[in-house]
Amino acid sequence: MKDRVLACVLVAITAVTACRKSPASGAQGAAQPAQQPKPAAPAQPGQPAAPEPIKPVPQQLPEVVARVNGEDVKKASFEQMLRTIEQRAGQPIPAERRDEILRGALDQLVVYTLLSQESRNRHIKIADAEIDQRVQQVRSQFASQDAFDKALKQRGMTLDTLKHDALVDLSVNKLIDGEVANQAAATDQEAKDFYDKNPDRFKQPESVRASHILIRVDEKADAAAKKKARAQIDEVLKKARAGADFAKLAQQHSQDGSAAQGGDLEYFPRGQMVPAFEKVAFSLKPGQISNVVQTQFGYHIIKVTDHRDARAVPYDEASAQIKELLTEQRKQQHTDEFIADLKKKSKIEVLI
Repeated sequence: MKDRVLACVLVAITAVTACRKSPASGAQGAAQPAQQPKPAAPAQPGQPAAPEPIKPVPQQLPEVVARVNGEDVKKASFEQMLRTIEQRAGQPIPAERRDEILRGALDQLVVYTLLSQESRNRHIKIADAEIDQRVQQVRSQFASQDAFDKALKQRGMTLDTLKHDALVDLSVNKLIDGEVANQAAATDQEAKDFYDKNPDRFKQPESVRASHILIRVDEKADAAAKKKARAQIDEVLKKARAGADFAKLAQQHSQDGSAAQGGDLEYFPRGQMVPAFEKVAFSLKPGQISNVVQTQFGYHIIKVTDHRDARAVPYDEASAQIKELLTEQRKQQHTDEFIADLKKKSKIEVLI
């Protein structure tokens, strides 16, 4: 159940990756500003009522943004979480989604506080070696010690606060692992029933797996800014064509949320990326590196690592993943019920 629970240093409520289309296009993420929502229409008979509007979050936050069983949830922790969201997204939180994202983040921070309290109440112990291993896992995501130190500073953290966060995170995960330990694994029959009842879920469209390096420049930037960005991407392209490791170049130079993963965007079908990016990605063969590609986000270099034709995934190939999915869903449902029960028994005050 790795990463089942919110880890404050790794949370990413907005998966804003430059080159992906906006949610309105049907793709995951929010690379472009979403359209302003239209006023909700009155519910019709037999239809569910429209969701409650999101309560605005004030621009000036108080020192304490919430209180959980008498424990303060401080503005500093909340702002650190928001900085992490922005760092992983590679861009600021979109203004038109600010209330939605901040409310979601605050709710997760409240839940995290509840789970941390419960782990302390149960006297869950974590060995120093486990904490050191978790810190090293975070450190390994960065190309150098300087990059790691810079990332900590940008998030308003120190090595000691990272170790403390690791302790809390490991305690919370161990708490949840104990709660779901007795949940039965999905059976072969359950997996086969799921496969037979959901044939459309096993149709894979044509897709490619690609990595990219992005140097950001606004479409409305002046000629000097565009020239500087173009010179940067040209220099990176020269290194890539000379045989430099593409993933390391992405970690060192890319200004996108995927940089920590070596620019890897995983597999994506047609229609998920912006047109200029998609056209080039689907034209490349595995192993090929593109020329410089310009989009509204800036200048990209794209490397395709695999190309899949459209197909229906056979049951034998999908069965293990189906069983894992159904088992995880069962555990997640139990976790949600556990958290809901904790909330019922707790005094939670949201102060913004």
